[in-house]
Amino acid sequence: MRPSNRRPDQMREVTMERNIARYAEGSCLIKFGNTHVLCCATLEERGPPWLRGTGKGWVTAEYSMLPRATLERTRRESTSGKPSGRTQEIQRLIGRSLRAVVDLSGLGERQIILDCDVLQADGGTRTASITGAFVALHDCLKWMHGRSMVNRMPIKDHVAAISCGISNGTSVLDLDYAEDSQAETDANFVMTGSGGLIEIQGTAEGAPFSEAQFTQMMGLARDGITQLIAMQKSVLAQS
Repeated sequence: MRPSNRRPDQMREVTMERNIARYAEGSCLIKFGNTHVLCCATLEERGPPWLRGTGKGWVTAEYSMLPRATLERTRRESTSGKPSGRTQEIQRLIGRSLRAVVDLSGLGERQIILDCDVLQADGGTRTASITGAFVALHDCLKWMHGRSMVNRMPIKDHVAAISCGISNGTSVLDLDYAEDSQAETDANFVMTGSGGLIEIQGTAEGAPFSEAQFTQMMGLARDGITQLIAMQKSVLAQS
């Protein structure tokens, strides 16, 4: 039995709430069980310098964890002068995942920044950030379209992410911290609504995992992401 008493293929309860931040062009508070992440989209009327004159825009992300998002206080990274290696890795992953489903030429020379702030952490903060950031990004682009800043919605597909792992020899979906901290294998999957793979991160913490176990995790991830994208579509269909 899993620590959370869930079935191997059962996700935690997931909720997505839009328009949570008054001043952002798009926002979403996403909750995966006790992991809560606030995702806000900000539109900037100029793109990064290296894209100047190309007619293309850019989508990027920043990720941070509030000091008391965890059991013990985590020092603010701003006090150390630079983000940690883990933070840089996660925010680059979020940016790559979102750019994969956006037609950057349709943005014009503008930049959209997704701020993903972890209010409470219980495992899976990067996957929750990607899933919630897509909703915030979609609303930002809808905001732009409603003001004739773009001719059409430059979204090519949905994107969502989920964690999987091997715990006590069993492939499981959506690990919380108690499970993740003791799992034999930890993996993150990022996929599109049409089933395309954007990124897979997988690490054996102890014994190597087999190809059969990887296939099992892939199947769990695909089912989980299908559910998440259905939730995205449902919440975005609301006025």
